[in-house]
Amino acid sequence: MNLSELEKSETASCLANEIADDIEDEPCSTADEFAGDPTRAVPRMVNFPKLLRKCDIDENTTVDGAILPVCVPNLITNLVLGNYTHSPYTKFVNDSKYSGAGVGSEEDWIILVLTTNKPSGSFSSAATSLASFGVVQVLVVSFFGLFLALLF
Repeated sequence: MNLSELEKSETASCLANEIADDIEDEPCSTADEFAGDPTRAVPRMVNFPKLLRKCDIDENTTVDGAILPVCVPNLITNLVLGNYTHSPYTKFVNDSKYSGAGVGSEEDWIILVLTTNKPSGSFSSAATSLASFGVVQVLVVSFFGLFLALLF
């Protein structure tokens, strides 16, 4: 499909592992709940804000990402791959907007978290998000100060 290789995201991996830990005792039949919108089902199942804090992820940096849970008894490789490549997840896995990934698994569950290069999908830490906001603020104030100096 000529897609770029996904980069490993430590924060996405942390979140994927935390979600897998949180839902490991859920039966595979729970996976049917994901049929509607798989990217939003997992946060409804788990204490998403708590897991984001554990991984030091700013919630605003998860909006454009995707969280794709799959439940396969004994995590049989061919079935897991089939769940990602021959299902509603295909559109996410084949979308070039995703640039990074993290994977976590527990029991029969495997969680794939896809990230983007955009701030709204980077799964960045709260500190990184605040730092980039601070830089923008400084640049705006500096530009405004320069503009005022040129006027007077």
